[in-house]
Amino acid sequence: MSRPSLKLPHLAVPLPANSHKGRRRSGSIVKVEEVGGHTEELLDRSAYLNINANWVNAKGAWLIHVVLVFMGKVIIDTIPGMTQQISWTLVNLIYLNLSYLMFHWVTGIPFDNELHGGAYDDLTLWEQIDDGAQYTPSKKWLFTAPILLFLASTHYTNYNPWLFAINLTALIVLAIIPKLPQLHRQRVRFLTGDASGVSTPVTPSFPKNPLNPASITDAHFE
Repeated sequence: MSRPSLKLPHLAVPLPANSHKGRRRSGSIVKVEEVGGHTEELLDRSAYLNINANWVNAKGAWLIHVVLVFMGKVIIDTIPGMTQQISWTLVNLIYLNLSYLMFHWVTGIPFDNELHGGAYDDLTLWEQIDDGAQYTPSKKWLFTAPILLFLASTHYTNYNPWLFAINLTALIVLAIIPKLPQLHRQRVRFLTGDASGVSTPVTPSFPKNPLNPASITDAHFE
């Protein structure tokens, strides 16, 4: 004796021809995101002293900037045919570029990184100083030092308008803007694509005329 069988109706769900067509999600040209704000990273930073950034509060740390500028000025003046205007401009530009590279470009710490669990990998030296606090004595000095050097270079270049424009532009771009609190732990990413890679549909993927269960009759089971 065979078991009774039930024949179900064949339900075809029509899909629109353009259901898989859509406009591709375009990547953002410029994206600003914050780094280093996770709770785990904050706990890792407080585990050990960050000697990579703590040296700026040591004795003589402020004086080293004056010594380096003086030594750089003496070395540049030994170049044959060097004038005072070009010499002071080079000293100012070299100092600004080196300080930008050291405080605002390089991220992480060069030693004992495993003690902090990589919590400083995304932070610059400026963001590590004083645990990221703003307007501390060390950061005030680091903000003031390039301005004083700019004023000295402007004076000894006899207020030459071209050299003044070069020094002022370098001061704003390399020393002032990167130190603003509004840019603290902010990163500007260019040409960032969409990670999902999924197209955004322009039409609904469900059928326009779905089958109504009330319309099913015995004829569907024959």
